[in-house]
Amino acid sequence: MLGKTAAPPGLVGLNHYFRIYGPIHFRSEKQEDGSIVAFSEDFKYGSIITHADQHEELDEKVKDAILTAFEVPSSYASEAGVYRVVDEKEYAFA
Repeated sequence: MLGKTAAPPGLVGLNHYFRIYGPIHFRSEKQEDGSIVAFSEDFKYGSIITHADQHEELDEKVKDAILTAFEVPSSYASEAGVYRVVDEKEYAFA
């Protein structure tokens, strides 16, 4: 079991990834039904893909997809410190 001070190993991997490779860039495409699909353009370990019904939801969906790629539970989102950089297509680690 994890103790009170233990954190998911994915947090270390997330931190390491952003220190080595920098931000992950995303491209978004509006679908025929009005929803939006976002695709990572330069994620070194494969692809990150997420979907939002509205543009306002996309930021949180992309952050959650990044956490999922590193197997970090969404309950650790604040500790992970993933944030949007400059424009809505680039995410980094704080």
